[in-house]
Amino acid sequence: MPRTRTPKPSATLPPLDRGFFARDPRRVARQLLGKILVHELPKAQLTARIVEVEAYLGQEDPAAHAAAGRTLRNAVLFGPPGHAYVYFIYGNHYCLNVSCEPEGQAGCVLFRAAEPLSGIEEMADSRGIVISGPKDLLQLTSGPGRLCQAFGITRERDNGRDLTLSASTLWIGDDGFSPRHVVATPRVGITKAADHPLRYLVDGNPFVSRKLRPK
Repeated sequence: MPRTRTPKPSATLPPLDRGFFARDPRRVARQLLGKILVHELPKAQLTARIVEVEAYLGQEDPAAHAAAGRTLRNAVLFGPPGHAYVYFIYGNHYCLNVSCEPEGQAGCVLFRAAEPLSGIEEMADSRGIVISGPKDLLQLTSGPGRLCQAFGITRERDNGRDLTLSASTLWIGDDGFSPRHVVATPRVGITKAADHPLRYLVDGNPFVSRKLRPK
């Protein structure tokens, strides 16, 4: 199974700064591919390389949570960029997003899939999976719900968390890796604005959640 390179230890892995996220979600989404999602636990460090994301464009995007305006549920989207927006969906799993655009202007990127790098045993325990071979790894963080479950991300604990601070237990780092081939496809699992090519993925990476033809 093809793998990307192992990242630097998080102690030397610089986090993305707030300015990275204070931009159009489409630009942020593309450039998030290859970055490292880090969750520091008391006894383990979970890391995974981001390989699939979706951009949501704010109030002008009918598929976005911000389309109806600011509410108590989606307030993070209208706040400072670089913060976690976590929501519960289908009554059984969480989804992680990061807020984009300058404060007061909504936009976000949804994390759909990542390639696990460290803390794999802890991720497997969280997912209730026994890793007996390479194919089992694909069940850990391939899909937004699986990713949150593997990383132990919940709305109650992590919504609003600042993802630009290495002092945070949940953040995004950059080890300088850049994927060679990125493609865009329509977003997954939505009915409004479903034809917009706002899903970005690392072409050929086995951890991508769904294989769709580029648009």
